[in-house]
Amino acid sequence: MSENIVAPMPGKVVKFLVKVGDQVSADDEVLIIEAMKMENTIYASSGGTVQEIKVKEGDLVDTEQLMIVLG
Repeated sequence: MSENIVAPMPGKVVKFLVKVGDQVSADDEVLIIEAMKMENTIYASSGGTVQEIKVKEGDLVDTEQLMIVLG
């Protein structure tokens, strides 16, 4: 079963803290989004392996936009 990590708010993807193939656990930091001039760390809600990264650093994302797929 896959788990999707979506943007909780609109913003700019600043930095990825994982890459495809990495193992993550629930509450691990996976990326940073800049919104309202603040950096917001995004955490994995469950564990798994990073299967796909759907955005790249510098991309603007909307609320609920798919960013990372965990398998």
